[in-house]
Amino acid sequence: MNNMGYKIAAKRKDMGMTQIEFAEKLSVTRQTVSRWEAGTVMPDIDKIPDIATILGVSCDYLLKDDQEDQGNVAAAAPSKTVSKILESIRGKKVKLSYCEDQEDIDLFDRPVTVEDFEGNWMKISSVTKKGETLEKLIPVSSILSFEIVKED
Repeated sequence: MNNMGYKIAAKRKDMGMTQIEFAEKLSVTRQTVSRWEAGTVMPDIDKIPDIATILGVSCDYLLKDDQEDQGNVAAAAPSKTVSKILESIRGKKVKLSYCEDQEDIDLFDRPVTVEDFEGNWMKISSVTKKGETLEKLIPVSSILSFEIVKED
């Protein structure tokens, strides 16, 4: 097992997270996480910041063998103010505005209900034109702003 794989496995286990839960947060398969942890493959470079955020460590910690774990990185969870704001919109319909590079075509210009949030992730749901419920887990960092939609 390479050092990055060992670090990912150790931090994930410390958090009490299964490989499946971790994989879902990263939109990869459990087998991919298993290969990372076994050291048979390395994560794509664009996944490193997401892995670091979820595990509450720095990218340097994951990438450099000589980096020590600095404990929980401040950016690993929203600030208390952001948490209060998120808590205030739980269960409400909102219209989200996303960072340009992270706009979600499924949710573009559509009111969503904020179901829950944990760390840097928000669970939202929306009803499609066909009446189907669409649920997604989105990174809080991809949201620029929100507007509360008045209920009918």
